[in-house]
This record gives sequence, structure tokens and C-alpha cells, in this order.
Amino acid sequence: MATPAHHEINLKVVIMDTDFYASHAINSFLAWDRRTRVTHMADSLKDMWLHINSTPLAEMPNIVLLEADHIGGPDTLSKTIVDLHKRIAQVRVLCLGQEATVNLVEAAANAGASGYFLKHDVGLQIAWGIVYSLNHDFTVTPSIAHASAERFNHRIFHAAVLPGMRKFPELTGRIGQALKLCVLDGLPAHLAADEMGISLHTIRGYIKEGYRILEAHDDVEYATDMTPQERAFMRLTAFDEDDDGEENESE
Repeated sequence: MATPAHHEINLKVVIMDTDFYASHAINSFLAWDRRTRVTHMADSLKDMWLHINSTPLAEMPNIVLLEADHIGGPDTLSKTIVDLHKRIAQVRVLCLGQEATVNLVEAAANAGASGYFLKHDVGLQIAWGIVYSLNHDFTVTPSIAHASAERFNHRIFHAAVLPGMRKFPELTGRIGQALKLCVLDGLPAHLAADEMGISLHTIRGYIKEGYRILEAHDDVEYATDMTPQERAFMRLTAFDEDDDGEENESE
């Protein structure tokens, strides 16, 4: 099944992560992308279930991002994924981890999860990763694919691997730095200029040129009411179209 057009995707997301900073960073990255809307951030399984059990059917999440490292081991992870599928029709569960713990990856695959991402692999591209996974049975990040290469598990063996980040060779050091500060880090231009030791006029010139470069390398049609900063974030974090993903290298 083909992924719907960019503007047609509207996913409700619940985040369950015991790490306060990770949870809020993920929420921030997803907020930049109109295809994903975080409806709840839980810091425990109890909190997650309290939210789900009090949520009207129309507001049930399409996606649950489930931290796997501190959930209580493979059995608890497996049970949680199975219970989520029983409770929410057609929900997709994506597991997140700091480490490539193969027993957890295998438990997630066997329980019916839709993917397993290492946080440092997916990074700013979490929304793109969620959308990419819609077209695949089981999706992993490169480190997970490498760590799981020796496991004889059908879903892991045939897992789709997230592509790399798009490259923009024309984004020179200073232009790239200005875009990182103002777009990815969200700093206002005057603070970014101070950080770089340049004038406000100069950084605005860098940003304008950066936007031009990004637009020249992208033919995606975004919503007309998107701000230039919003479109720039989408373009900077998009997957490389020439790296169309691959199946797990163990195949």
C-alpha cells in the first residue's frame, strides 16, 4: 500500500519514555512536522494506560512510540505491544532504544511491533521515520540492522532499514551553521548571530541563501501556509531520495 500524499497524513502519536529530556525532544521534533501530532507524553506504562483507557475512540493514537530499554525486559515489552494491539485497532507500535539490545528487538518483532529505532540513529528524523514505516512490515535503523544480522527471525531478516539523511553539498560551513541554529535548534536570528559572532544582517543573508539551496534540491509540495522555517526543517531532516532504504543486510 502506497503512503498517502504528504498533506494527507495525519497521525496521532503517544510517546511513552521514562527519559524526560528524550520525551520532550521527540515531542519537539514531531511538532515541526504536520503529519504527526503528539496527543500524550507518558513517563511510565501506568501513565500510558491511564491515558489510553480514558481516551475517546476517535482520539486513539495511530502510533505509539514505546521506549524499550527500561520497560522491564523482553517479556514486559512483548506483553505491552500485544496489549496495545488488543486495545487499539490498527495501532502501530514503534520501539525506541538507546542501545541495540537484540533480545528486545526480537521480542518486539515477535509481538507485532512495526519497528525498532535507535534514538541516536533516527535523531531529528523521527517523524520521517514514522511515515517511512507505514509502508513496511518492520522497520529498523542501521545500528539495529547491524546488531541483529545474525538473528534468524523472519521479520528482522526482512526488515526495511531507514535511509540516511539528505545531503546538501552547497550548504557551506557558515550557511549550514546558521540554518542549524535558526532552524534545527530554533534560535531567533539575533541570538544565532551573537552565537556566530556576526551581524543580524549577515545571518539573515545566510538564512535566505540557505532556504534557496534547500528549495532547489526539493520538489515536494508543502502546505501553502507553511513558514519558510517550517519548510526548511522538513527539508533538512528528510531522507535521501537516492538512498531508498534496503532490507536488513543479513539477507
